[in-house]
Amino acid sequence: MRAAFAVVTLLAGCSIAVDGSPVAGAAGAKDLIVKYFADFDAAAAQGPAAQQDFLRRTQHPDFTNRICDLAGVTITVEPTLSTLRPDAKWVPEGADRPRGDVYVVAVSLTVSRDGQKLGDQIGSERIVVLDGAVYGFMPCLRQN
Repeated sequence: MRAAFAVVTLLAGCSIAVDGSPVAGAAGAKDLIVKYFADFDAAAAQGPAAQQDFLRRTQHPDFTNRICDLAGVTITVEPTLSTLRPDAKWVPEGADRPRGDVYVVAVSLTVSRDGQKLGDQIGSERIVVLDGAVYGFMPCLRQN
């Protein structure tokens, strides 16, 4: 009888309500990031205006002043998720560190206009998980 009381007491002691909202941990962050890249490409498939809208909506809230016009191109991205890792030391050029958990991943980007491939680029992309959402940093096209 004492053993049963101790187990019931122990279980009852573990049911404490905690205020707040759950936030994704490392495993949950990866799932969110995978969805972000899938949504990125889905927007590209809908055309330049849809992708521009997606990038505006997912621009990190600390960097809404760094919105670029994609000038009618679409960008598809293929992340190499095996390279995804936290990047706690990264700071955007000329800015403070963004709020949230910063991650870096190797990506292959393809830039297209009207269905014609203009170029490919391989590099690193930073994404941030903040309050359970993924944010990026809008790419700005270099004018030659």
